[in-house]
Amino acid sequence: MVKLLNPLRHLPLSAMPFANATSEGLPMGQLLRLSLFQVSVGMATVLLLGTLNRVMIVELSVPASVVAAMIALPVLVAPFRALLGHRSDTHRSAIGWKRIPYLWFGSLWQMGGLAVMPFALLVLSGQQSTGPAWAGEVLAGIAFLMTGLGLHMTQTAGLALATDRADEETRPRVVALLYVMFLLGMGVSALVIGWLLTDFTPLTLIRVVQGAAVVGIVLNLVALWRQEKIRPMSRAERAAPRPRFRDAWADLVAGGQAGRLLAVVFIGTMGFTMQDVLLEPYGGEILHLPVAATTVLTALWAGGALLGFLIAGHRLARGSDPYRLAATGLLAGIVAFSAVIFAAPMGSHPAFFAGAALIGFGAGLFAVATLTAAMVLPAKGTAGHGLALGAWGAAQATAAGLAIALGGGLRDVVNSIATSGSWGAALNTPATGYSFVYHIEIGLLFLTLAALGRLARHASPPEAINGPAQAKAPIGLAEFPT
Repeated sequence: MVKLLNPLRHLPLSAMPFANATSEGLPMGQLLRLSLFQVSVGMATVLLLGTLNRVMIVELSVPASVVAAMIALPVLVAPFRALLGHRSDTHRSAIGWKRIPYLWFGSLWQMGGLAVMPFALLVLSGQQSTGPAWAGEVLAGIAFLMTGLGLHMTQTAGLALATDRADEETRPRVVALLYVMFLLGMGVSALVIGWLLTDFTPLTLIRVVQGAAVVGIVLNLVALWRQEKIRPMSRAERAAPRPRFRDAWADLVAGGQAGRLLAVVFIGTMGFTMQDVLLEPYGGEILHLPVAATTVLTALWAGGALLGFLIAGHRLARGSDPYRLAATGLLAGIVAFSAVIFAAPMGSHPAFFAGAALIGFGAGLFAVATLTAAMVLPAKGTAGHGLALGAWGAAQATAAGLAIALGGGLRDVVNSIATSGSWGAALNTPATGYSFVYHIEIGLLFLTLAALGRLARHASPPEAINGPAQAKAPIGLAEFPT
């Protein structure tokens, strides 16, 4: 083994994955440490939207309507990401830190919510000997809100800190790396948590969720350690009035470019995520795939998204326009949903699996491209990077939550009408509800393309965003991270 590893020691640093994401202000070691906050956020996301969702419905026998309400609670915090970003832009402390305090307190909220969550869920399932009947709902709601607030605060401050430290040339690669780490955090934590909960007991649930809370805050502590320079501020500087959020928001949306970008992010995210709760049921109910086959969909989606992240980081770093790259992701999504729709009448499993992978690819390309566009929005007046990235996160997270709820609801309503025979024999099939939602998603992606057109038309030249030197960077092993 040592002999096999010896040649690797002689590889130059430039051969490492994402080596071109580093800069003088953000070397590789600090960049990798900083990216750990995305692993923590990915782990919390898996717990909220995956593991605990299943545990509440199956093992704890909580009504699905109550579970849906709990899962939706963190989405209520998403619109406040813009405010959190603005507060981190204008935060004043004696040592001059802006992002670190929000990363730290976001980590505390996230840990606190996960720490009390298993006890709240056990009370919610009826395992209580005293107290009012509504205590479970209230405690579980508070736990989900705390975790959601911490998740959004941590991610907003972390992305803003990465933007502050990266230079203009390396920001696209930094974005791609952070998204890869988020995906890695979701994938690894899903496997580990699922394995730990194989033999479910209430005590195991408490240990696993509280263990995740401890791991999350440790990762975030390592991530934020010495990431922001100390810049002492005088008492007069700290006492000066802070810019108002209303004024900063007006500065951000002045000219219409930022507002149009947020509309593009909102509509496009809805177009990609309405299928989140429908793709696996569609494969099982309509295409008659076994459970083992439908679980592969998550891997295909994640693989497509990872490929989209990597291509976006590579293309953007070489000078591609982020708006045109986002349009490529939207076109890939249109092809993907078309393949999923035609898979049912054709009875084609390969078309369905290819469509699932393409959905992930298009969504990944679109997300990284639009986030990079938000990073390079020109700062005007009191608007800073934290506000721009917070607004992007607010639009993206709010749209995702609404889209998931609408997707499931529309499928149920349309199916109930179609299978009653009201629309004729041709549409009297369970596939009608799914197809209706997929067609809406295609329409939303076309609408996003139309809104994106004016942004692409008025976009700055690639050299103005990424620099002429980076546009001529050679392709090496670093372009293909493992």
